[in-house]
Amino acid sequence: MSSRRDFLRNTAFVAGGSMLGSAVKANAWLKNPVAPSDQLNVAAIGINGQGWSNVNAAMKVAGVNIVALCDVDQNVLDKRMVDLGKKVTDTSNVKLYADYRKLLDQKDIDAVIIGTPDHWHALQMIHASQAGKHVFVEKPVGNSIGECRAMVKAQQRYNNVVQCGQWQRSQQHFSDAIDFVHSGKLGNIRTVKVWCYLDWKQPLEVRANTLTPPGVDYKSWLGPAPTRPFNPNRFHFTFRWFWDYAGGLMTDWGVHLLDYALMGMKVANPKRISTVGGKFAKPDSADETPDTLMAMYEFDGFNIIWDHAVGIGNGNYGRDHGVAFIGNNGTLVLNRGGWEVIEEKKNAGKVVEPFHKSSDNGLDKHWVNFVDVIKTKKLGDLRCPIQAGADIASFSQMGNIAYRTGEKLVWDENKMQFKDEAINKKYFMKEYFNGYQLPKI
Repeated sequence: MSSRRDFLRNTAFVAGGSMLGSAVKANAWLKNPVAPSDQLNVAAIGINGQGWSNVNAAMKVAGVNIVALCDVDQNVLDKRMVDLGKKVTDTSNVKLYADYRKLLDQKDIDAVIIGTPDHWHALQMIHASQAGKHVFVEKPVGNSIGECRAMVKAQQRYNNVVQCGQWQRSQQHFSDAIDFVHSGKLGNIRTVKVWCYLDWKQPLEVRANTLTPPGVDYKSWLGPAPTRPFNPNRFHFTFRWFWDYAGGLMTDWGVHLLDYALMGMKVANPKRISTVGGKFAKPDSADETPDTLMAMYEFDGFNIIWDHAVGIGNGNYGRDHGVAFIGNNGTLVLNRGGWEVIEEKKNAGKVVEPFHKSSDNGLDKHWVNFVDVIKTKKLGDLRCPIQAGADIASFSQMGNIAYRTGEKLVWDENKMQFKDEAINKKYFMKEYFNGYQLPKI
């Protein structure tokens, strides 16, 4: 068996330093413990929401040790250390950080989780790659098309393992459904409908600006986003509904669901994009992103239609979210619960496929895949590499840009940008503030 030093040397890059420091050994209870040479030290940046879900999934993988946590909210750090203490016997050697750059200087870290708000993903993923770390970055990977391009270039330059947090790609029933789509049994597919109706999310009530809560480094939370007074609507989970930090439901759920539309149809970029929608549920809400939106992506021979509604749960086919491949012979309906085929009446008995229920945990399997690829160095085995994450994040951004401009956008596949230069100039790359800038790759 190779030594720890050999393991590091043989990975895609060298993180540097000894990797045998103290850590939370999440798998200490295993009957067949993993040898030190095969263990992986993981740290997490941004642990309030999905970042913490990733920590929990990582801890289930044999050989993964949690060595550091980072958050700009001391209240979150304190809470997560209590949570961690309920899972392991000793947390005294887990290092805590408020500044992710100091975390990246810790030499014994092999891989980092990036679970921060969207506007931080690109900068932190690139910095982590430069520091010699493998990266598990949450979706959407970038907050603009330009950021997505920069993230792909960074991975290509530093040759590290970068897994995007679109865990549905690791669920068996999603894969089975796409195999059925590719079988041709549905006949010619004319339209792919993708929708998300969230009745548990209501438009935000307008709230006054306040003082920054104790324990929160708000300046660091804003980072490259414009400086604004602290407002609770813009903080933690609800940052998603403001353009400074994210892209609303289109990039929050859209990257998950539209990803399968692209996979099923084996396409990446549309020819034209147009949208209709707005703040229809409550026009005076605090949200900036639309609560109601339909986006049409035009391809040769078929269309992909995105449809979302905040505060409503009655979606298509009796489901609050899903993807429907509508073919001449039947329609395949897919969501996180499972998939089935609804046949056309004229084809009764010809395209029968009953409901297939989901039976596995996609996030857990996504983490097993990430760790396996770090060890095998077979980047082609990644379920959601950075290029795939960048493609779908860019695709979702196209819909948002069409909405924000009110224009029907035309994509130039040769130049890989919009044909309207004014739109490229304003929306292609997210503007950075407060002295931050993406590194030149």
